[in-house]
Amino acid sequence: MQDAAQRLKNLADQLLGTELPVRLRAWDGSEAGPPDAPVLVVRHRRALRRLLWKPGELGLARAWVAGDLDVEGDLYEALDAMAGLIWEHDDDAPSKSLAESLKDPGVRAGVRELVKMAGPFPPPAPPAEEMRRRGRLHLHTKGSDRQAISHHYDVGNDFYELVLGPSMVYSCAYWESPDATLESAQRDKLELISRKLALKPGMRLLDVGCGWGSMAIHAAREHGVRVVGVTLSQEQAAFARKRVADEGLTDRIEIRVQDYRDVRDGPYDAISSIGMAEHVGSDRYLEYAHDLYALLAPGGRLLNHQIARRPQRDESAYEVDEFIDAYVFPDGELAPVGTTAGLLERAGFEVRDIEAIREHYALTLRQWVRNLEARWAEALKLVSPGRARIWRLYMAASALSFERNKIGVNQILAVKTPPDGASGMPLRARSWN
Repeated sequence: MQDAAQRLKNLADQLLGTELPVRLRAWDGSEAGPPDAPVLVVRHRRALRRLLWKPGELGLARAWVAGDLDVEGDLYEALDAMAGLIWEHDDDAPSKSLAESLKDPGVRAGVRELVKMAGPFPPPAPPAEEMRRRGRLHLHTKGSDRQAISHHYDVGNDFYELVLGPSMVYSCAYWESPDATLESAQRDKLELISRKLALKPGMRLLDVGCGWGSMAIHAAREHGVRVVGVTLSQEQAAFARKRVADEGLTDRIEIRVQDYRDVRDGPYDAISSIGMAEHVGSDRYLEYAHDLYALLAPGGRLLNHQIARRPQRDESAYEVDEFIDAYVFPDGELAPVGTTAGLLERAGFEVRDIEAIREHYALTLRQWVRNLEARWAEALKLVSPGRARIWRLYMAASALSFERNKIGVNQILAVKTPPDGASGMPLRARSWN
C-alpha cells in the first residue's frame, strides 16, 4: 500500500484536475511531490476531516488555525504556488457546484478514498479563535459591529505593538522608497493625510475608527488641531488615552468609545476615516456617507482611506472571504473604489482626488509579517498559537493579493462643497506632495 503522502497527492491531483504544486509531508513522515517545492505539512489526519465537513477555504483555514496544517519553508512561496487553486478565482467564470462535481465517478471515488484516510468521525470542533454567530440576518447593527470590532481588536495591545511597531498604526503606510523604515513610512502616511485635509491650528478633526490614537496625536501635536477620536474597542481606547496623556495632549484630544453613528457634536472642519470603512458594510455605506457629510462644516474635507476589491461582472455574486470573515474581520465587506466614490457623491460630497497606493500596503504587510516572525516566541506568550497563526497567514496572503492587484487601497479626498461652489481646494490638486 502507498504511504499517506503519495495517496494524498494522487487524490489531490485527481480532485483538483491538475498536479499539486507543493510537496506534501503526511502525519506518518512520508513525502511526495516536487522535491524543490514548498512543503505543505499535514500534521494530523484530522485536517482531512475538516476538509470533508467544510470543503474549500474554511476547512483549510480551520486546519491551519488548529495546527493540523503547516508550511515548511517560505510561506510566501507556498501561498504563491497554491494561490491559483485556493484564493484566486475568476469571478466571471462559471464554476461547478459540489453536487455537479460529484457526478464524476472519479471524483466520487476520490472522496471515498479521502473518507477512508480521514479516520474516525464526528467532525472536529472549529478552533476557539473562530467567530461564533447566530446567523447573518442582522449585520452592521450597532451591537453586531461592536462584537465584530471586539473580536478583531481586543486581542491584546501588546500583541498589536509587537506586530505594528511603536507607531501603532494599523493601516497602509506610505513609502518614499522600499528601503524606508516602517516607522518613517507610517509617519509620512499620517502627514500626507494631514496635508490633504489642510489641517491648521484651531481646527476640529473627527477621527473615525481612531485605533490606538496615532492619527489624533499626530494631528494635534504637529498641526495644532483639536481632535475627537472614536472607536468601538475598549482596549484601543484605553491605550490611546494613555498615549495622549503621555504626550501632554489631553487638552486637545478626546478619545471616546462611541459608534460614529452616535456622534452628535458637529460641525467638524475635517474628518479622517483610515481603514475603518471596510467594517461599515454595503447596506450601510450610504448611511455612513450621509452621517459624515452631516458632521462636516461647509467646505470641510473627508479623507477616506479604504481597501477595495476588483469589480465583478455580476456584483450580486460577491461573497465575503470565508477565512477573513471567520477569523480576521467578521462582517467586513470590500467594494470597488468606483462604488465607494459614487456613494460618497450620492451623500452630497464632491470627490476631488483618489490616490491608489496598493503597492504601499504590500510593503507594509511584509514588514508586519517580519515583525511577527522575528518575535514569534514572544507572540505565543501574548496570544494563543491559533491567533498568531491567523495573523501570519492573513497578512502574508494579503500582501500577495495587493501585489497581484486582486485588492487595492485608496485614499479618497472629498469635500462638503457649499452651494456657491467654493471648495477651498488648491488649483493644483496634488499640491500636498
